[in-house]
Amino acid sequence: MDYVSQSLATHILEEFGRLVQSQDFVAKGGPDYAQKVLVTAFGENPAKNVIQQVMRTEAVSQKDLEIIQRADPEQLAKFVQEETPQTIALLIAHLDTKTSSTLLRLFSEELRAEVVQRLANLKPLPPDMVQKVVSTVSKRIQGLGKQNRLACGGVDAVAGLLNSMGAASSKPILDSIEQQDPNLAQAIRNQMFTFDDFLLVPEASIRETISQVDKKALAIALKGAAPEVKEHFLKVMSSRAAEMLNEDIEVLGAMRARDITQAQQDVVLAARKLEAEGKIILKNEGEDNDA
Repeated sequence: MDYVSQSLATHILEEFGRLVQSQDFVAKGGPDYAQKVLVTAFGENPAKNVIQQVMRTEAVSQKDLEIIQRADPEQLAKFVQEETPQTIALLIAHLDTKTSSTLLRLFSEELRAEVVQRLANLKPLPPDMVQKVVSTVSKRIQGLGKQNRLACGGVDAVAGLLNSMGAASSKPILDSIEQQDPNLAQAIRNQMFTFDDFLLVPEASIRETISQVDKKALAIALKGAAPEVKEHFLKVMSSRAAEMLNEDIEVLGAMRARDITQAQQDVVLAARKLEAEGKIILKNEGEDNDA
């Protein structure tokens, strides 16, 4: 923060004081009571402005928002994607940027565009309507959390944890487990899926994944991929599309490893979502027979 003049500091502190006072009046006697007291204290227009600010800040429970923002993005997407684009836009408007962007990436391209359009045109809504939407999603997430606590741990949980850590960190752990219990290590690997595993994914599934993922994320992901994995993606594309993707990869220049890792995780996440919807297959049936 740069230098703040005395007059500006005084103005801000006075405004803050009015807001604190107003919140106290609202809590004690409700909006109507607060309106009467504040009109007497500050005049009609200033009182109206203060009340509007207070009601906006009181509109959404911070506890509910924190629960939503801590939720697994895939689960959150499942909860809200059946809602109307207007409702989704309303929810996203009250989430932080990181949560909102992650959530949007999990939607279909059509739904994503519609939600963003509604978000851009979103008008102020009654506080009780906003709270109802946020509260409903929060309760559903808490209900899921109770179910998850009954079945925590296990091979699936470990596979999900190791997937989130990335190959560099998860490989030594898996190698160590394999020395003690080869069968357990194999069971964990069977539940895991990394970007390199796309090499084993059928071409039709690769093609569907490409159609659904963000093209910039795919270019970044392939820039750091093994040559054979990159070729596996390019060979299912038309020659023109493959040429354009190669050009996108070339113009990226030097990339940070963490950016490449994040892009690869985004593509994997999108593929898992498609698999959950029954649109693609991430494991050839022959793999199970060989195991």
